[in-house]
Formats: sequence, C-alpha cells, structure tokens
Amino acid sequence: MVNMANKSKVSAVIITLNNSDTLEATLKALNWCDEIVVVDSGSTDSTKDICLTYSCKFSFHPFDGYGEQKQYAVSLAENDWILSIDSDEVVSEALQEELKSIFAQDQIQYAGFSIIISLVFMGKIFRYGKEANLSHLRLYNRKFGGFNDDKLHEKIILQGEVKKLRNIVIHYSYRDITHYFDKFNRFTSYAALDALRKKKKVGQFKMLVKFPAAFFIAYFVQLNFMNGFPGFIWSVNTAYYNLIKYLKLYEKTNLRNQ
Repeated sequence: MVNMANKSKVSAVIITLNNSDTLEATLKALNWCDEIVVVDSGSTDSTKDICLTYSCKFSFHPFDGYGEQKQYAVSLAENDWILSIDSDEVVSEALQEELKSIFAQDQIQYAGFSIIISLVFMGKIFRYGKEANLSHLRLYNRKFGGFNDDKLHEKIILQGEVKKLRNIVIHYSYRDITHYFDKFNRFTSYAALDALRKKKKVGQFKMLVKFPAAFFIAYFVQLNFMNGFPGFIWSVNTAYYNLIKYLKLYEKTNLRNQ
C-alpha cells in the first residue's frame, strides 16, 4: 500500500483549445482543488479570459498529441496528486464530495483512482453501454507514474493499487453533429498515426468485416439500443469511426508510394 503525507493536496490539470462553451462549468466543479493548471494550444475564443477569472495557472504550449500535451501540463503542477479533467467534462456534485472526503484523510492508501465518465450525446446522458459505465484512471499520484506518449487515447501508466470511485464525471464531448465530425476527422487521423507508429497493418477484408462487427458490438452487446435514438446514431458513428481509422492507416501503408 501507498502511505502518503497528511492532508495531501491536489492539482487539477486541463488542456484546452477553444473550449469557452463548456469550460466555465468544468472550472466551477473544480473550485475545491488546491490549484488548477490549464495548458492551451492556441485558443482564439474567450478560453483564456475564463481561466484567468477562475485564477487558473494558464500557459501556452503547441499541440503535438494528447499524451505529450498532458505530460507538459502535469509538469507545471505544484502537487503530486493530479486530477486530469478534460475541458468538456464536469465533475458531478456527488463525485466532488467523494473526492473531498478522500483528500480530508490523513493517509491515502492508493496510488490512483479510476472514475466513471458518462457521455452526453444528442442531449442525452447515456445510462447504458460502454460510454456510460467505463471507468478511466484520472486521479493519481505522479510519484508512481504518468501519461504515456500516445497521440490519441493516451493513458496513465501507474505502479500501485488503483481504486474505482462510485460517482461520475459528465462528459459534454460534442456541441452538435457538426462538432462531432470535426473531432471525428482529427481523432481518426491521430489513431491512424498511432497505429502506424506501432507498425500495425490492415487489409481490405479486415476493414469490410470491422464495420458491421463494430456496429453490432456497440448497439447490441454494449446495450446502446437502451439509449434510444442517440444510442443508435452513436453505434453507427462508432462503426464508421473504426472504418475511417483503418482506411487512413491503409492509405498510409499501402497507397503512399502509388
């Protein structure tokens, strides 16, 4: 077990780019933290002004992937305990109370804590499926690990015991369908680059099979049919995401010399 010093302090760490529509709600839900570190990659909206209003430690850093950007943000934090929150996520009131009780303890007997992130899509908080119940390691002591270098779907690699918390973070990831596909294009490109860096390959048959398989898993196996029409659209988009990710990888590995 990990025995920490009395009354540990926590730094909330956020990376931003033009997040003024969701950022204020994110910051309000972090007012219990000992500091808030924000690293921006070139916002042209009121992101910076909002951060300064909430007395954040605000810095600029060029973006070259999520893993490296979050590593840089963590390097600016004063405290060893890091709460990594995205700028479109809101810590629920119940989770705030749960976290406060953790940091009121004399000793914290874990190296990190995983948190359930519940998606809001087409105005609906998903109650079923992978996007409603999947927990992510978001709170950790950096003495025992940190973010890897992956450009997309970065992870915290931690040595030590991790506990799952009961309450949720609400994820307002997409303003509308247009915003969804703006992110879709960026994320599929990052995913293809990560796969290329890891020397992965994909063929035409795999792409053909992956599309219906991904829809079946998302809609039926992961119970997105219980999320109504938004669950159906999410499942279709999930299948399409897999297809385009692999198509971009296929293009890079098979078509670049043609």
